[in-house]
Amino acid sequence: MQWIIQIFDKTGTLATIIAAMGCASCFPALGVLAASLGLGFLAQFEGLFINTLLPVFAWITLIANIIAFLSHRQWLRLTAGIAGPTMVLLTLYPLWVYHWSTYLLYTGLVFMFAVGIWDIVSPAKRICITHQSSEAMSCAKKSY
Repeated sequence: MQWIIQIFDKTGTLATIIAAMGCASCFPALGVLAASLGLGFLAQFEGLFINTLLPVFAWITLIANIIAFLSHRQWLRLTAGIAGPTMVLLTLYPLWVYHWSTYLLYTGLVFMFAVGIWDIVSPAKRICITHQSSEAMSCAKKSY
């Protein structure tokens, strides 16, 4: 089950960033990056990316992080994992009309990317503690 959650989490993060790259007029910095990577043809699908794919993949990432929390119970990872998708979803729905919402969206995308890298470098797992008196291992759910 854990590998399914990680696949959904990484796929959701990567797909959210690629969907944002397809929107050169909304996000010029990501549009330039996408064009330099040869993804300039995605600009013709800008409406689909912003209105449909970006929120869908942000929801997938958010749900995958919540489900992952149920298995590893690490509060720091939960907070970091849901912060990015929440920023993206808040930007796309209630906060879109404000001039600073683009910065919130960029921050959310960077946060999602950073947490994805963190999960690859140091995957979440339960922490096992050795009891010296009984020489037995017991896994404790560590909360941050």
